[in-house]
Amino acid sequence: MKKKLSFLLSLFLLLGVFFSAVPVEAAGFHIDFPLNCQAAELVNLDTGTVVYQKNADARREPASLTKIMTFIVVSEQIKDLKGTQITVGKKILQELSGTGSSMSGIKVGDVATAYQLLNCMMVPSGNDAALTLADYVGKGSLETFTSLMNAKAKALGCTNTHFTNPHGLHDPNHYTSASDMAKITRCAMSLPYFVQICSQTSYLYKPVSGPNSAKGVHLYTTNLLISKNSSYYYPYAKGIKTGHTDESGYCLVSTASDSHYSYLCVAMGAPSVDKNGKSVRERGEMKDSSNLYHWAFKSLALKQIVSSDDSLAEVKLKYAWKQDKLLLKPQKNYSALLPKDVTAGSILVSKKIPDSVSAPVKKGQVVGTATLSYANQPLATINLVASESVERSELLHTTDVIKSIFTSTWFLVIAAIIILLVIIYIILAIIYNRRRKKLRRVKRYRRM
Repeated sequence: MKKKLSFLLSLFLLLGVFFSAVPVEAAGFHIDFPLNCQAAELVNLDTGTVVYQKNADARREPASLTKIMTFIVVSEQIKDLKGTQITVGKKILQELSGTGSSMSGIKVGDVATAYQLLNCMMVPSGNDAALTLADYVGKGSLETFTSLMNAKAKALGCTNTHFTNPHGLHDPNHYTSASDMAKITRCAMSLPYFVQICSQTSYLYKPVSGPNSAKGVHLYTTNLLISKNSSYYYPYAKGIKTGHTDESGYCLVSTASDSHYSYLCVAMGAPSVDKNGKSVRERGEMKDSSNLYHWAFKSLALKQIVSSDDSLAEVKLKYAWKQDKLLLKPQKNYSALLPKDVTAGSILVSKKIPDSVSAPVKKGQVVGTATLSYANQPLATINLVASESVERSELLHTTDVIKSIFTSTWFLVIAAIIILLVIIYIILAIIYNRRRKKLRRVKRYRRM
């Protein structure tokens, strides 16, 4: 029994080592202004913490935000973006005729590099460039390309996303969510050229050969957040992509950085038409994004919640000489993004530790966990480790083993059986002796 208990305790400690602390994304800090968008997510890029969400998992049409995923697939399928040349085909432009698409101005017969076409797709949001790239990668099959898009979305952990085209024109089966779009964008930001291309306010498209090769075409960003001559200009913002259809409303994915922090904002579904079907002039997605950035920079700060020197708990210690408790400390320092007026004392600590641990214990050995939370939001689950090494007292251990043996159920059952057998033996012996005495008396009587 003692061995079994020791094995279970060892297993618990081993599991604690493997399941190390993993920060939990928090998404419930309150803003003090209304949003125009139907869905939004704001992520701190320094820590990966989601600091604000609104309907972040709701499925919505992304419009041209789709092109962020198109960029990812093209970049993964074409290894030499600047060296790969693609000829713009007639069928591409014919397919977009009459759709009211945003176009980059590429022409049939242009021979451009994949890199040039990515610029045409991301800066002015050219559907023509998106379709040309998809046709090339999919070897003439749009279905092949969109299957790559959906496979990548699944690999990134997107659960509310499905693509049917590379540009984002309306389709009821073409959707994503603010949360999924944040995942997709963070992946894209790790790729070569992406941030550079998306941060441009203008681009001169001059293909290798073809109708546009002589003079080229000056292209301008659709992102008013980074356009200095726009009333929505936000000086800390960079990129990334706009999107708009009547069905999707106005959408924007952008980033912003000050001297301390960087954020990614996804804003989807700002009204583009009113209830009467008239165009809405206010760009709610631009306004919401800049307001969220301003709020985050002003209100949130990275604060150290616990230190590896803090004693967060104590646990009963067995088999240690003249020591019956062991202090537990955080495995490492932990910091979290919190409102600036919040102190460490406002953080709740919920501990999960065993009833006891047995010496020997090594300093730094994982013994339990602690979940940190603020305003009913989990911030992180951290490991709690032994604050010191403690050797085992063999005398105490041996005494406890002996005690456990003598108090174990099996020992008590066996002892009871032995005692019962002894009692039975004594009774039988008494009965046997009495019979012998009686038999002797009978024999004496007969002799007489």
